[in-house]
Amino acid sequence: MRTAGRAGFVARGVVYVLIGVLALEIALGKGGGEADRQGALHQVAAQPFGLAMLWILVVGFACMALWRASLAAYGEAGRKKTGSRILSAGRAVFYASVCWGTAAYAAGSGGQTGSNAKSQDWTASALKLPGGQVLVAIVGVVLFGVGVGIAVSAIRRTFLKKLNTAAMSVRVRKVVTALGIGGSTARGTVFAGAGVFIVVAAVRFDPKQAKGMDATLRSFAHTPAGPWLLVLVALGLVLFGAFSFASARWRKL
Repeated sequence: MRTAGRAGFVARGVVYVLIGVLALEIALGKGGGEADRQGALHQVAAQPFGLAMLWILVVGFACMALWRASLAAYGEAGRKKTGSRILSAGRAVFYASVCWGTAAYAAGSGGQTGSNAKSQDWTASALKLPGGQVLVAIVGVVLFGVGVGIAVSAIRRTFLKKLNTAAMSVRVRKVVTALGIGGSTARGTVFAGAGVFIVVAAVRFDPKQAKGMDATLRSFAHTPAGPWLLVLVALGLVLFGAFSFASARWRKL
């Protein structure tokens, strides 16, 4: 399970670094690809031995799902709290879906829709349900809260509790801390932004207002800060990818 967890963090790191690079290219006007997981997989596939690397990512995400499932079953670091185990179960399901989507892409289903279309399709389907408008609003609020929680935890440096900092030198700990703060804050910002757009879609009863990761990132370029906010968030996502690599090395598993 320890090996599986570390492999999963490496796979997550690869995808976030690529998403960050794609977002940075968009901010600088040099890229037209989608800055989301689908766009990252496309970048991997375009490389020499791309298909092999895609299947390696599939294995990595499968390992992450397996490790998260073990935490749901047995608790993390001896902690048996129900809330923590339910959260781990949810993450296991999420990474299982990521694994499945990556495998489908590697197997030749490269025409999968991106995050923007998926978000709008899900919102449109949910709005058709009885009480769908309230349901979509709740999902948006929860996603916004998750994003804020991630950012706050990053600023408070609570992620250090899950790392074996005793095995780090002073310099390495400072670097890893910076990666965790900057990376997780950027990730939380993206989650919170996506949550806001889902709430707007619910209020206006318009699924087209919902945005996936790509459209959420692009929206940062249209704020008063201009493309520079997107540059900061993009760099932060690259940092989060690097933090994932650090977690593969020093996470307490």
